[in-house]
Amino acid sequence: MTTIPASMRGLLQNQLKFMSENGYEVIALSSDDECFDSMLHEQGDIRGIRVNMERHTSPLRDLKALIRIYKIFRKEKPFIIHTHTPKAGLLGMLAGKLARVPHRLHTTAGLPLLVYSGLYRKVLNAMERLTNACATQVFPNSFNMMKIMEDLKLCKPKKMKVIGNGSSNGIDTEHFSVKKTVEDTVKDRDAWRRELGLKDDDFAFVFVGRVVKDKGINELVNCMRRLLQQYNNCRLITVGRYESNLDPIDPENVEFFKSNESAIFMGWQKDVRPFLMAADALVFPSYREGFPNVVMQAGAMGLPAIVTDINGCNEIIEEGKNGRIIPPHNEDALFDMMEWFLNNLHEVKLMSSNAREMIVSRYDRQAIWQEILKVYNSLT
Repeated sequence: MTTIPASMRGLLQNQLKFMSENGYEVIALSSDDECFDSMLHEQGDIRGIRVNMERHTSPLRDLKALIRIYKIFRKEKPFIIHTHTPKAGLLGMLAGKLARVPHRLHTTAGLPLLVYSGLYRKVLNAMERLTNACATQVFPNSFNMMKIMEDLKLCKPKKMKVIGNGSSNGIDTEHFSVKKTVEDTVKDRDAWRRELGLKDDDFAFVFVGRVVKDKGINELVNCMRRLLQQYNNCRLITVGRYESNLDPIDPENVEFFKSNESAIFMGWQKDVRPFLMAADALVFPSYREGFPNVVMQAGAMGLPAIVTDINGCNEIIEEGKNGRIIPPHNEDALFDMMEWFLNNLHEVKLMSSNAREMIVSRYDRQAIWQEILKVYNSLT
């Protein structure tokens, strides 16, 4: 279960297909969406059930969805339910407990509550505790996430386990490689840089993700403005879509992407590899994450990264080895680190040489799948 099928497609790519090929009848349950059918096809043409769920708190609609999910569980009688994303977790775990599903597994890939305070924070805390109380096992997708959950008393420690070295799905390290990208696109790094209008001496940072406030985009754009006053070879490639309704960035920063020639805005792209290959470093100043795929993907492509000292990022990146770590919400720290990258090309190259092997050895997708399969097979 995920709240929306785009999450199942992005967070669990090919995982359901792998499980269906290894002895399990797999059913995907998510909201009705334009990508629902294509997601099922990508996952091996497994069966799907649509249940509309709201990402935001909506008591009446949530209750309606809960009743629908409960009825589905009573009819299907699943041996295991495995939920991902907060709302699917809450509704799936609660309905599963009411329907007496024997094994109720929930993966925690991020805690939105960490960026809130006051009454809303208390509500989110209560929802998270309810989700985990109804689960039989909880899988924080990083060791830092597990510690945060323990410290906040969101889940009993005995219920929690990190799969492998972390991550919900790992990454396909064969797909995310320079060699495979060149084969698939019939263009090498130099060709992609030329296509993007980059010169030989340009240093290109790349950001991949939703273009919203809590990804640190306002700080990133402000830093670019400051850097361009001193460095005319600094470029920013941005791959992702604006979200104007949820957490929009400042209007003047939208205008920066539209009008500044040093900003190469690509919007959403099905294949992000060419842009990672063309860049010199990933910059990812997010406020909160679960276990960000893009940092692993960039590393597998040989890119060092600037990341914030938040859950997930600070496990994928080891300070000074495959990237650098800065405090979140800190524009000056981000500026100083981006400037350091521009002025320390030898050190950047050394981190680049370490990046791929550090990802392959810890987060290869097949290894993560095998660990999840072991968990399923251990259930009786």
